[in-house]
Amino acid sequence: MSLTTQPSARIAPDAARTAAGCLPGPTFGVEEEFLLVDRRTRAPAGRASQVIAALAPVLGPQVQREFYTTQVEVCTRPVHDAEGLRADLARMRALLVPAAREAGCLLVGTGTPVIPPEFPMAITGDDRYRVMAERFAGAIGARDQVVCGCHVHVGVDSKAQALALSTRMRPWLPVFQALAANSPFDRGRDSGWASWRAIEHARWPTVGPAPVLNEPGYDLVANALIRRTGLLDRKMIYWYARPSEHVPTLEIRVADSNADLDVVVLIATLVRGLVAALLPQLDTPAPALAAGPGAVREAHRLAALGGLDGEGLDLLHGRRLPAWQLVERLVEQAAPGLEAVGELDAVGALVDRLRLTGGGAARQRASYRRRGRLSDVVDDLARTTAAAVI
Repeated sequence: MSLTTQPSARIAPDAARTAAGCLPGPTFGVEEEFLLVDRRTRAPAGRASQVIAALAPVLGPQVQREFYTTQVEVCTRPVHDAEGLRADLARMRALLVPAAREAGCLLVGTGTPVIPPEFPMAITGDDRYRVMAERFAGAIGARDQVVCGCHVHVGVDSKAQALALSTRMRPWLPVFQALAANSPFDRGRDSGWASWRAIEHARWPTVGPAPVLNEPGYDLVANALIRRTGLLDRKMIYWYARPSEHVPTLEIRVADSNADLDVVVLIATLVRGLVAALLPQLDTPAPALAAGPGAVREAHRLAALGGLDGEGLDLLHGRRLPAWQLVERLVEQAAPGLEAVGELDAVGALVDRLRLTGGGAARQRASYRRRGRLSDVVDDLARTTAAAVI
């Protein structure tokens, strides 16, 4: 059975879950960054302005520009359940795909470009991006590299709560990274990594695990980073988990963009479930990590290297384990929160489906092995990105 015809796990609508006695969980939402590639060459194509102009009357602020003109970002509305999230994501993909086609492009959910751009990419005509490009020229190099991520937001009561949750989630963020790894190819070569985006993105200052901070400590560190590194503002603090500066959420920033909508829904639902499970624990001390100094970064390195097919680092017990065993432990950790909102069974079905189809990195490599053509990898990604239905 092909990937695009695999049955998706459907999560019961909100009304059905309420009737079953499920409690409402925190609101959540997703930001997805997509790559536009030319339909003929499959190389990144700077036509985002055409796509956004076509969709702005329909999507309004839900469709946005990104750093390069080869990227388009869409943002869901805050939702209460995974079915609502899926519907909003599918609706936007259903609009983006034909808009990209009208611009002579394919819409692709991947963390890095499979085929290199034919020319240096243009930076979006925005004062903020222009200053970033000038100030951090070393991070963008020859303007031939673009990375696309998927960010999950979960509603919180306060910045203090977001920071407390960030600390509690540190052991599990590498597991989310492994689940989302979807960038093995980079500009015409196999990088050897499951998520090369993680490596390229780390060129920017502040990308990495968040320090353990309370709210006063966060303010001190954020202000110091701006003074010492030249960040424009706090929005350029790219920690893997951070309190959002423009909406009352905790933002999780470890995931590659994924073509498979089920993967996006799984990751976002698991993040929200983990938050819901951790909220009752915030009045008690966070468990100490058994691994030594540098272990958090090592766990993220292993997740980027092997994805779901490699080993990961169990930060709570200080030992290496197969990535899938860590996924099982993550689901167990999130289970109370998932069960409370009626989404535990559906998450289990999504995990089972992912075991069957393989992670994004493995699927990209399988596409290449069939005929040894990178264009096949791009075409399969585009078909999977376009396969979402409401």
